[in-house]
Amino acid sequence: MKMKNRCPKCGSSDIILVPGKAGAYGVGNNIQIGLTVLSAVLVNRYVCCDCGYSEEWIDKDDLQALKRKYQ
Repeated sequence: MKMKNRCPKCGSSDIILVPGKAGAYGVGNNIQIGLTVLSAVLVNRYVCCDCGYSEEWIDKDDLQALKRKYQ
């Protein structure tokens, strides 16, 4: 969905992006990799407005930080 702007389940192009967010106490769509909200890796969601299918994506720039923390 992120790359082709098309739902892989129903083929619709009515796709919205729900951006990742990091708030107080870890609230939002994120992965904590440190002690503060500033170190959170944001997880963006792509949602099909026709069938409801969704995917979550992490920016490539944040992948190395996740690998260092969890690998």
